[in-house]
Amino acid sequence: MTTRGGPSMKWALRIPQPYIKRAIILALGFSLLSIWILAYYVSQTKQNPRWEPPQANCKLAGSKANPFFPVRPQPMRDVAKNSRTQPAALVFVESAYSKLGQEIAALLEANRLKYKTEIVSGKSFPSFTELGHGKYSLVIFENLNKYLHMDKWNRDILDRYCLEFNVGIISFVGKSEDNLLNKKVGDFPLYMHSNLRLKDCSLNPDCPLLYLTRAGETWRGNLPGEDWTIFQSNHTTYEPVAYAKTSSLEYVHMNENLDRSYHVTVMQDLGLYDGIQRVFFGNDLNFWLHRLLFLDSATYLSQGKLSLSLERFILVDIDDIFVGKVGTRMQTSDVKALVTAQSRLGSLVPGFRFNLGFSGYFYYSGDDIEDTGDDALLANAHEFWWFPHMWAHTQPHTFTNETSLREQMILNKRFAKEHGIPTDGGYAVAPHHSGVYPVHVPLYEAWRKVWGIKVTSTEEYPHLRPPRHRRGFIYKNIMVLPRQTCGLFTHTIFIDKYPGGRSRLEESIHGGELFQTFINSRVNIFMTHLSNYGNDRLALYTFESVIKFVQCWTNLQLKTVPPMELGRKYFDLYPEEVNPVWQNPCDDKRHSAIWSKYKTCDRLPRFLVIGPQKTGTTALYAFLSMHPNILSNFPSSKTFEEVQFFNGANYYRGIDWYMEFFPTPSNSSLQYLFEKSATYFDNELVPKRAHALLPRAKIVTILINPARRAYSWYQHMRAHEDAVALNHSFYKVVTATDEAPRSLRELKNRCLNPGKYAVHLEMWLNHYPASQLLILDGDQLRTDPVSTMWKTQKFLKVKPHFDYDSHLRYDPSKGFYCQVMPNGKTKCLGRSKGRHYPPMESDTEKFLSNYYLPYNVELSKLLTKLGQQLPDWLREELRGR
Repeated sequence: MTTRGGPSMKWALRIPQPYIKRAIILALGFSLLSIWILAYYVSQTKQNPRWEPPQANCKLAGSKANPFFPVRPQPMRDVAKNSRTQPAALVFVESAYSKLGQEIAALLEANRLKYKTEIVSGKSFPSFTELGHGKYSLVIFENLNKYLHMDKWNRDILDRYCLEFNVGIISFVGKSEDNLLNKKVGDFPLYMHSNLRLKDCSLNPDCPLLYLTRAGETWRGNLPGEDWTIFQSNHTTYEPVAYAKTSSLEYVHMNENLDRSYHVTVMQDLGLYDGIQRVFFGNDLNFWLHRLLFLDSATYLSQGKLSLSLERFILVDIDDIFVGKVGTRMQTSDVKALVTAQSRLGSLVPGFRFNLGFSGYFYYSGDDIEDTGDDALLANAHEFWWFPHMWAHTQPHTFTNETSLREQMILNKRFAKEHGIPTDGGYAVAPHHSGVYPVHVPLYEAWRKVWGIKVTSTEEYPHLRPPRHRRGFIYKNIMVLPRQTCGLFTHTIFIDKYPGGRSRLEESIHGGELFQTFINSRVNIFMTHLSNYGNDRLALYTFESVIKFVQCWTNLQLKTVPPMELGRKYFDLYPEEVNPVWQNPCDDKRHSAIWSKYKTCDRLPRFLVIGPQKTGTTALYAFLSMHPNILSNFPSSKTFEEVQFFNGANYYRGIDWYMEFFPTPSNSSLQYLFEKSATYFDNELVPKRAHALLPRAKIVTILINPARRAYSWYQHMRAHEDAVALNHSFYKVVTATDEAPRSLRELKNRCLNPGKYAVHLEMWLNHYPASQLLILDGDQLRTDPVSTMWKTQKFLKVKPHFDYDSHLRYDPSKGFYCQVMPNGKTKCLGRSKGRHYPPMESDTEKFLSNYYLPYNVELSKLLTKLGQQLPDWLREELRGR
């Protein structure tokens, strides 16, 4: 009988059971291993970027006239007239807080264009001219209605100024609750229609004001807002700048020669009607293209006085090229994509190269696949520029000495040499910008000695925000350049997890923040990170997209140069930024976080005695130092009791040097640190510098008759055996002409200039509020120091109240008050104080009285405005005048 299954089954039944079980176990194990390997490679294999490289299909406008607008002749502009104006704009705003007014100011600031704002009112206008020259080369009205409805007197003044100096006007149509239809614009042959929704904006390539902006493209989509105003006119003076379609079935009667679907949103007045050129904007600056057209309008209407260069330098830094968590680092395919993208970008931007920052300690700190990415980077090291971070990415400000910093840098440099990374780029970036600003002196010294660094960059000077205020400076012969962000950070790895979604990134690229950075900054160092080039490779997409968009919509000329050349270029463009302006590190949380924990702002003074010289500042310094809770600076070996930090070479030593002159107060709330430097008063740099570092400090100054002060300075110089003072009479010094020897003119200046009190006080009041300024009468300090010191203590709010009446005594032999010591004797100022000079000659006294008269008049007005009593000497000078 044959069993079911035949011979094969018989064979199978003959296989021992243990072998079958073993085979099953092996097969199961093999399957599990295969699944695990597959899962590993799937998890470790990065998805390809979710887009192809951006394509740019720019349409060149060429010379062919736009079919919607006929070509009109362009009027000749009288450049010679406008050469008599200053390169500044006068901006009329509705209030100090109006949104559009602030946006206009911010845009002018971002492009380093000078301006002054005035609130529109029915009162008289500000002065437009000074010594026959125009103070402004452009006038801007935030609201067109304020321009159209100003009173006739002011309108005539403005029109005459614009005609005489060939100054143009920019104005914006404000929001209106009423729907205007065929509304005449003032007395102009121009009509407008309001509260429209528009879409698809294009430019007129024949418009003469286009300079920065490139015509030929159409911005597709709805324009922001539902309150657009459009213009129409048949007069030849009007040239359309921009036009758009209605985004609904709204119908507006327009010029029969114009396609009814296109409406003018920005209109240029060529000045053929009344001789004044203007540009009218049908909406505010929320639309990105309006920002470009505003800058072009400013350039054109100011005859180039407020012009921008078309040249833009860009450098893209990739920080922390070996630093990153597993899963965020670059793989071999990412490196290949980086090289390929660099080649494409090089075809768009001459000289383009990525600049890679490295910390060698983190080399080979990924998984096996990412470590091959590290190898691929080194294999292509010659393709890129390189710059060092710290060896282990440590923040430099945490190192207390230069030696430790150098040791870390040497390790990183050794790594670079062993792996074929160039070490002569002269550029470095500190992790988290630590030690660059606020300045950590050991970092700069170590950089110079180990790497020969000439250039660095930071986003922290003077502050991170707003970005338009970032500037550069030079310290220890190292050029510090401003750095910009691009919307990509260490955590922006995948597009579907981008903060705000992909649309937010696209908005930044296409007319938004990143695009505007290219427009507003002539030199841009962009900060990116390793993680932006792996995974979804957002950085490659972002930069290629924005560069192509810039080239489609602007005439900017982009280029990349090595960091050291870029540094030299930056300070050629902005030489005024060579000298730093130190800020208070404790006023910025970011600065405090990258400032040494061993430093404290408690060692900064709470008030300054600023001078001027020869008015009694040394006596005031001595009297203040008598107070138990007022601490002066330590003496200087060169300038004695004066630090003279804010007004000379000492300023470039930095705030660490400055703070070393002050003790650490045992009670910072009760004790007051101060310094007295009498040269601060009339130095134009000092108020800005002092306010930047000490914005809440009180300012104390002393005034005496300026003629007597000048004479005292002259006698002071004679006592110090100054050759010029010894060889020339006081009258000859103060009456020296411009043809006199330089040394004589310099002595004249030091005698006379500090006495122009109102000029210098206004300079201080431009930075400090009047509530922080105390003006003392020097004569009263000399004759009645007790009441003067009571007034000073009250102003400073220092406690306890010190009884100067018991600690000061008049010394007949000296002719002034001296300190009473515990033993009952007096301690007076040195021999150089209280000198007796021969009386001033009457003709010299008369000359100086006339010389200082206008300055004393201004001082009287200023003191009255401040609510301060006029000193007796000033009343005497002005009596009968």
